[in-house]
Amino acid sequence: MSLDLTLYDKVFENRVRLQIMSILIANDSYDFNSLKELLDVTDGNLASNLKNLEKEGYILVSKTFIDRKPNTSYSKTEKGVKAFENHLIALENLIKQTYK
Repeated sequence: MSLDLTLYDKVFENRVRLQIMSILIANDSYDFNSLKELLDVTDGNLASNLKNLEKEGYILVSKTFIDRKPNTSYSKTEKGVKAFENHLIALENLIKQTYK
């Protein structure tokens, strides 16, 4: 039995990055503080994982001001959506092959 993991994406091995993409897939965008609160992670942990997703081209960063306060929000890219979908397919295939 050989496993085809060509669609598997190592970027999503990290729990926080997987959760971030899950949130962004379900929403148009999400801001930094809301992500931090929802995921219950530190500023540094969240920033590091967001930077990794941005570097891969999976998310876009938008910086604006709301009532004179800076607001950073994140949204998914088409590349990120495709990578996430492929990753889920790879996991589904792994589960199916494991439980034959």
